[in-house]
Amino acid sequence: MSKQKRILIMNRGEIAARIAKACRELGHIAVGVWTDNEVQAKHLEVCDEWVHLKGSTNQETYLNIPKVLELCRDYKIDGVHPGYGFLSENTEFSQTLVQNGITWIGPHPEAVRVMGDKAVSKEFAKKNGVPVVPGSTGAVPTIDEALKIANEIKYPILLKAVAGGGGRGMRVCHNETDVRNNFEVVQREAVSAFKCGDLLVEKYIVNPHHIEVQILADKKGNVFHFYERECSIQRRHQKIVEEAPSPFIGDDEELRKRVCESAVRLAKAINYDSAGTVELVMGEDKEFYFLEMNTRIQVEHPITEEITGIDLIVCMIQSAFGEDLQIPNQEWIKRTGHAIECRICAEDPITMLPAPGLVTGCETNFPQGIRFDNCLYKGLQVTPDFDPMVGKLIAKGIIREVAIRKMRAALDGLLIEGLKTNIPLHKVIMNEENFIKGKYSTSYLGTIKPQEKINTDMDYTSIYKKIAGVEARRMGF
Repeated sequence: MSKQKRILIMNRGEIAARIAKACRELGHIAVGVWTDNEVQAKHLEVCDEWVHLKGSTNQETYLNIPKVLELCRDYKIDGVHPGYGFLSENTEFSQTLVQNGITWIGPHPEAVRVMGDKAVSKEFAKKNGVPVVPGSTGAVPTIDEALKIANEIKYPILLKAVAGGGGRGMRVCHNETDVRNNFEVVQREAVSAFKCGDLLVEKYIVNPHHIEVQILADKKGNVFHFYERECSIQRRHQKIVEEAPSPFIGDDEELRKRVCESAVRLAKAINYDSAGTVELVMGEDKEFYFLEMNTRIQVEHPITEEITGIDLIVCMIQSAFGEDLQIPNQEWIKRTGHAIECRICAEDPITMLPAPGLVTGCETNFPQGIRFDNCLYKGLQVTPDFDPMVGKLIAKGIIREVAIRKMRAALDGLLIEGLKTNIPLHKVIMNEENFIKGKYSTSYLGTIKPQEKINTDMDYTSIYKKIAGVEARRMGF
């Protein structure tokens, strides 16, 4: 067993709780943070120690590198796990920690830098034999230059911010007018979100599939893949349903092998040494292209854990401290069954716009094979300051049909009071014919429009049955 480490978890909510559990499993001390407006942060319940990150805004707290470094020094922190979002893909933060002798639980800073820049990472992928979407080789400074490239690669094209992610700083353009109308709009979005207005021009793949490969590497040169995930059901370029393996790739094991091996090849080329995800876009012809690499753990990592049996967060921590991952070779990693994740968000299920509010109650009644990663509690105030996701519902089945069936039952058994959530949308999707057949792409919400099939009439009988069931369980029946 390795020497006990003090690990600062620089995040909040369900991912902070998830990391804390992994730290404790390894015998390390999980140090959680709370801010001035999060005094009841539920993730602290699974942490060994709590520290106060003074401030009430993200800029004052989770994004404040000097303040985090001060905490590390004051509390004798050995390593920092950033989770996802916030500073998880910030080169300056990773470099600052390393320079101060603190272990960064993520890939080495150069990998963060190269893969964090969409233009640089695209060129890097191309040089290392990974197919890339046709488009600009670097940032495009002017509208005229964007129009020139668009005419060369043909419309539709995508204007996309070089930095950042999460679906921000992107616009599809079908003609010259669209480019002229959107170029400066996307620049402003990019500056606002990422402090960088540089844009790329890429060919837009019609009805694409968003496929990503989970990789994991250690500091000894070993790089493994944990197969692929399908993340094509998205709103505003942000995922809401993910599943593994991909129903679009299906039984095409030769294609699956090519996709996964391309991700490993890219990771090896950058000497990657942590968990990460290589994101790809796949056309209807099943040709695939590199999109970007996320140099962190993903929101949807649980479905990969469910089909492989590997704890990715534990492995990240082991890798960061130079330990053996205890994975003998790629062939040792097997996948069984099928897993689906529904992101449960505080948002209007029809418009899919954030709907902050107060959680007045939360009850669950799940079937076997369900995992619910969350930090919900009665009294939680969901604010506009953070992402609206309040939990992740994960269903595992021996085959996809069983996973869908279990997810339906789980969604019926999840009751969150006081908030509008997207649970009704997920229920429609899980019963929608195209989804059931696995025939969907990133245009799903725009073409199939399951949000328009949500029944807005209050089903009081169903609600009362759920409440009665909750009360019966409380009374011991």
